[in-house]
Amino acid sequence: MAKFNDLTLSDGSAISIEWDMTPDLAFCMFSAKGLRDELSSGDDRVCYFFIDNYGESPILYLMERGNRFVNVLAEIDAPDELLNECISRQGHTLNVKDNFPVDEALKHWIIAEVIEKENSSLLHPIRSEKEDAEDFGDTLPRPTRESMLSPTLQLPDEPCSLTDEQIEALIQRWGFAEQLLGREANFRNHLVAGVDERTVIDERTGLMWQRFGLDLCSIRNMKSQIEELNSKGFSRYHDWRMPTVEEACSLMEANINEKGVFLHLCFSKEQPFIFTSARRKPTGYWFVDYKQGKVYWSSGTVPGGFCRLCRSVN
Repeated sequence: MAKFNDLTLSDGSAISIEWDMTPDLAFCMFSAKGLRDELSSGDDRVCYFFIDNYGESPILYLMERGNRFVNVLAEIDAPDELLNECISRQGHTLNVKDNFPVDEALKHWIIAEVIEKENSSLLHPIRSEKEDAEDFGDTLPRPTRESMLSPTLQLPDEPCSLTDEQIEALIQRWGFAEQLLGREANFRNHLVAGVDERTVIDERTGLMWQRFGLDLCSIRNMKSQIEELNSKGFSRYHDWRMPTVEEACSLMEANINEKGVFLHLCFSKEQPFIFTSARRKPTGYWFVDYKQGKVYWSSGTVPGGFCRLCRSVN
């Protein structure tokens, strides 16, 4: 059994639940739209409950979200029937794969059965991700000379402007594993070791990728960082660039991994949503979000995004 009052945020401070917070609003506030007028500093965070319906059955989580991280604090053993009813009351069918906010009925259950209980057998605290070393999976195979000379697929690699309809069309055309728009997730890549531990090569597309990436910043600052990185020759190369939407989507996996992102384990989870080189018509920039498995658009200013750069091997 666990006590709710024993839970703390990642900085050790007491938990204060934001009952009106939703997964979409938290994502926009800290990751996408720059709606941060009420935030006093980069250390601010929110804590809220939400339903994860991406698996075989819904799961109730307690989430902490800040500017640079997403941290699940606890899992709650809520009855499936209770969670299904909450989803249905919000006008969704139970087969919709998404994250859902809690409503008033579920809120009252959480207060009675989890928060106000002296000890609750339904509450299961989860250690902060920062406490564990990141797992990058098994060692990737070395590339072969023959495969590097002839990638089997050429994705669009030039910056462009795309409408919402064009985004949906390209996801379906290539069979990318986008959680909302992808109908047939049949795209397959073949990842091998790069020139050093900081890089990965996809033999299918002929692209070299950063395992990690660039930190959270605006589009203007991101471009400046890329210029500096190229001037120094990251991993001996000087032609690193933002990926196109197609290139960024080519890394998206159909299933979420144990680090909580729709990526191969060889990539770091610390860049959960990244810039692409594509502008959006009529306004904004296109991003690929590996945490949610989605393509979305944002202003590209505050708070901006992360970036995982790529370059053509040939």
